[in-house]
Amino acid sequence: MFKASGYAYAICCEKGVVNFMKFISRHYKKMKIAYIKAAGLAVVTAAFFLPHYQKLESTGDNLFVISLNGEEVGVVGDLDTVDGCLIAARRQIAGDSDEMILADSEISYEGQEVLWGEIDDDSVLIDNMAAVLRNSEKETLNRSYTVKINEYTVNLSSAEEVLALLQASLGKYDAEKEYYVDLVMDPDRELTVLTTAICSKEEAVEEEQEMIVSAGIDAELDDIFASVEPEVEKDFGDYELGLQTIGFGDTVEVVEAYLQDYEITSLQDAIEEVTKDQEKEQIYEVVPGDTLSQIAERNELTLDALIAMNDTIENENSTIRVGDELIITVPEPELSVERTEEVYYEEDYEAEIIYVDNDDWYTTQTKTLQEPSAGHRIVVADVSYRNKEEVSREILKEEITYEAVPKIVERGTKIPPTYIKPISGGRQSSGFGRRNAPTRGASTYHKGIDWATPTGTAVMASSAGTVVKAGWGSGYGYVVYINHADGRQTRYGHLSKVLVSTGQTVSQGQKIALSGNTGVSTGPHVHFEILINGSQVNPLNYLN
Repeated sequence: MFKASGYAYAICCEKGVVNFMKFISRHYKKMKIAYIKAAGLAVVTAAFFLPHYQKLESTGDNLFVISLNGEEVGVVGDLDTVDGCLIAARRQIAGDSDEMILADSEISYEGQEVLWGEIDDDSVLIDNMAAVLRNSEKETLNRSYTVKINEYTVNLSSAEEVLALLQASLGKYDAEKEYYVDLVMDPDRELTVLTTAICSKEEAVEEEQEMIVSAGIDAELDDIFASVEPEVEKDFGDYELGLQTIGFGDTVEVVEAYLQDYEITSLQDAIEEVTKDQEKEQIYEVVPGDTLSQIAERNELTLDALIAMNDTIENENSTIRVGDELIITVPEPELSVERTEEVYYEEDYEAEIIYVDNDDWYTTQTKTLQEPSAGHRIVVADVSYRNKEEVSREILKEEITYEAVPKIVERGTKIPPTYIKPISGGRQSSGFGRRNAPTRGASTYHKGIDWATPTGTAVMASSAGTVVKAGWGSGYGYVVYINHADGRQTRYGHLSKVLVSTGQTVSQGQKIALSGNTGVSTGPHVHFEILINGSQVNPLNYLN
């Protein structure tokens, strides 16, 4: 009985397990689907509570992967936040430094449209951007100052160095250090540009004292007494000799800038560049009495260098006239200093020449009527300089020890005749002066100029005058002599035909003969002479 029950129980259990397994098998697919749904629901539910997931509106691209300088730095759902994060990242790498840091910052992004997306917090984006900027950081830009003097510029690291540079330029001529330089706003400029102001220490003290007493009666009394006190002529001992004024001869502009280390010049090098003499071009105006050699010597140039600088000068024999402008070079620093010094001196002096005009004489004619004699004087004068060169002198007081006797010169006022080349063209075949005789019977000292030219070339009067010889002239062949109003004579030789006669008056440029090969001659040419007081001179020195 017992066994039967136990057996029945076992069979019953076995059937239950079988039935349960059949139940599981029958409902497995339904359970799997339910599990997947539950898992999906859990994910959706978590998205609402996790901070980096959010539902995004379907309006086109709404999720953006941000890159800085080609490196991914984060994901955002709104591009408007990117610029603010970049500014914060820059501020982070700048820290507390006053210097400007230069780093590349090229933003790019890739957008997509999604329903749900993970975005980064702003702090993550800022930190990632800062890391990329540090890797892209170039060089630190230093706060500095650019000094502009005409076309020259130099960069210095501080305002103190700028003042030291400017003070060094003044110091060459202010040994007692009586003046100092300050930087002030340039009132003529709209932008922030500094320029220079130079003050004397004495003026600064006086200004301070005036401010103290300006409110009192002392200043008013001083003005009253000054207005009624008679002006007394100064004695030599009353003058305060020495430096009176000083300033810069060039415009100085100073602006603040941010520059890299290699762009900044050391103070020592800047002082060397600004104060040492440089060869600079200037314009020189020719004055009466000037010659090319004198101009070159006076400006410490070689004659060849002066000619090379000026296209209008062909050679050392080129003519220059009063008022002509020539290019010269003078040694000057980048920053010129102009100053006035009050000086005392004693000197011998010459009186100014007294001229007596004679309207019957040419301007080339002069006669000394009285020889000069130097005088002696003691002087106090204001002498103005630009760098080392004196530019003007104003005598404040002088006392004559003994008077100078002036030179008196009689001079002509009539414009003298001019002289032109007697032919057009031609090749100079023989110059004035010593030479080897070109043919038997020819002179070894040539008294004129020869121009080779074909027979029959027109020969013209070099200047207006009167023909005094026209015909055969022995070694000259056919020849023409012309006397001119200034006492000079011109001669034209080796002609093939004479077209004027003795006593005839001719004008400058008038045709007087034809060239030829007559007399002692080696070929067709024109021989031309100019005589002064009966002696031949080099015609090239007188032709226009």
